[in-house]
Amino acid sequence: MACLTRIVPHIPVYHDGPLIWSRGATLVHRTVVLFAALLLGACITPPRISPADKPVGQGGDLGLVAAPQPPRHRWWRAYQDPQLNRLVGEALAGNPTLAEALARLRRAQAVSDAAWARQWPSISYGVSAQRERISGKAAIPPQYQGASAWLSDELVNFSWALDFWGRQASLLRQARRGATAVALDGAAARLAILDSLVRTYIDLERSYDLADVARREERQRQQILEITRRRVAAGLDTRVELKQAAGAVPQTRVELSADQAAIDRDVHLLAALAGRGAGEYGLIHRPALHEHAALALPAALPMDLLARRPDVLAARSRISAARAGQAAAKAEFYPNINLLAFGGTVAAGRFANLFQGRAASYGVGPALDLPLFDAGRLKANYRANVANIDVAVTTYNQTVLTAVQQTADQLSDIKSLDVSVTEEKRSFDDAHSAFKLAVERYKAGLTTYLTVLATETQVFDAERQEVNLESERASARVNLLTDVGGDFDPGSPAVARNANR
Repeated sequence: MACLTRIVPHIPVYHDGPLIWSRGATLVHRTVVLFAALLLGACITPPRISPADKPVGQGGDLGLVAAPQPPRHRWWRAYQDPQLNRLVGEALAGNPTLAEALARLRRAQAVSDAAWARQWPSISYGVSAQRERISGKAAIPPQYQGASAWLSDELVNFSWALDFWGRQASLLRQARRGATAVALDGAAARLAILDSLVRTYIDLERSYDLADVARREERQRQQILEITRRRVAAGLDTRVELKQAAGAVPQTRVELSADQAAIDRDVHLLAALAGRGAGEYGLIHRPALHEHAALALPAALPMDLLARRPDVLAARSRISAARAGQAAAKAEFYPNINLLAFGGTVAAGRFANLFQGRAASYGVGPALDLPLFDAGRLKANYRANVANIDVAVTTYNQTVLTAVQQTADQLSDIKSLDVSVTEEKRSFDDAHSAFKLAVERYKAGLTTYLTVLATETQVFDAERQEVNLESERASARVNLLTDVGGDFDPGSPAVARNANR
């Protein structure tokens, strides 16, 4: 149970009617009460605790050193694919996840506006009336003593919490830093949607390419089947080879069916990311990506570049918000001083007297609330706010370290994939040469069908692997760009508006 004392210096309330006003406490009494309240209030002091964790990466680079070079604006346009540009535009305009992030931002901005409004005076108007039985010893005109009468008032009230200790300013700072963090969360959601959409679009191209490989394999096996039939007719092969050649054709159709299903799944996911339904499926066609239009990657990846990531900036803003919350919790230990005033009319007797202006009333003066006993509520609240700082710092540290890990992983993957793509091209060329030679030898009767089938399998396996590696490398480059913040600008109007409000 919290016990607070309110010390209000007495302000006489004057009336121009027959009502009288009571005297306040004497100056000596008020001084004694004020001194006692301050003495008792001094017993409630903030705990001497400090946040335990410290943010990482301050004064260091976490191993990533060089001059920063952010990715270019609208980096996905490097692919020069109008359909991709259209899907990105639809996703940024209608994706439900992004719409939810914007709704959270509007809510955070409203909380910030409410915190800002609390710094200013409040004015209210009220009318009240109640019928009471009045004591015969009441300090009111004699004609109302011992009788029932209406007591009513019509007042305009003025209240202003004077922020001597900075509590309201700290709450405002906390709300604004929170709104900034939510705005950055929205930027992170936008970046995640872009990353998912572009990589899904690359997967769609891979599915189409793999379907092409399956069709080429089917045609090739049909040709080998015809060669086998001629050889069987010429007595050079048996029906065993013919059955083997015929059985190899349906296998390619199974692979083609699986590739077509992958195409459909990619189309469905792209429509969902764009915030569209099934009506969008028929509007998404085969990608026309510029295969050799490699995304321009940053030349260097320092800590400063990772610090552009919206999730890192959001975590940092939450540290600032938590520290502001600590300052506000500390200010609650000090007296709360308000400036109060009112003016209006009061009346007794008949209810109609209220609107006849029979008695005017007004007053002005300060009010002071000082905590004396609250069973440890303020200290517990203060400790909770200090713990909030530790949580925010820990989250920030984990976000930074995760960003470093993700970026280093993508760099390693890209280097590995560059080597793998080069080697796979060589493997494909060698397998293709071996297959052509095997076919010629098979036509000439110098080798068996099993040799042709084995070399053919190597060719198409190598081609599929090359398609997969190229797609993985393109996705890894997209991942790297989003890992360093993509085209996100920390000074963008949306973020700056919340940071400077």
